[in-house]
Amino acid sequence: MARTREFDIDRATDRAMDLFWRRGYAETSLQDLLKELSIGSGSFYAAFGSKEQLYLRALERYISLQHDDLEQALGEAPQILPAVRKVLAALIEADLADPTRGCLVVNASTQCGELPPAADRVTDAIRQVESLLAGALEQAQARGEISPEKDPRELARFLTTFLQGIRIVGRARMGREFAQDALSAAMRVLD
Repeated sequence: MARTREFDIDRATDRAMDLFWRRGYAETSLQDLLKELSIGSGSFYAAFGSKEQLYLRALERYISLQHDDLEQALGEAPQILPAVRKVLAALIEADLADPTRGCLVVNASTQCGELPPAADRVTDAIRQVESLLAGALEQAQARGEISPEKDPRELARFLTTFLQGIRIVGRARMGREFAQDALSAAMRVLD
């Protein structure tokens, strides 16, 4: 008779996500994962298959959480532009509070060139952000918040690029003034 699994897969994925986020994919060994998850190698392989599969699962979890947060922030906002500013300001504050972490998607894009499935997932995640922003900016345009001459898709691509860049600037510890000035300039593009 097979033993029942003695750990929660979702909780283990969250713990692995945190470890990958702090240390990176390459710097996280199987031994690190076994220790963090408090499981043996047999249980690990039965639950996750491989380090790469667990990394992809953890990356997917992170992307899902970030997508849900962005969708909620933009979807519940009475005005889109203040909501966009609030989202970007929150990312800046998170990076100032813990500059070593950054964004797991940005980290994956710079660390996982040899993992095509991770690179593909990063591309999909960036496209999802672009799509959410474009939809929100189309609403903002329909409400008169942005000029009818502006292209919401182009603005969404600019903001998506800005969002990823601001996360890198946060890791580089450029500081509050640098990030706030960049945010102010980015918001003026939307006027």
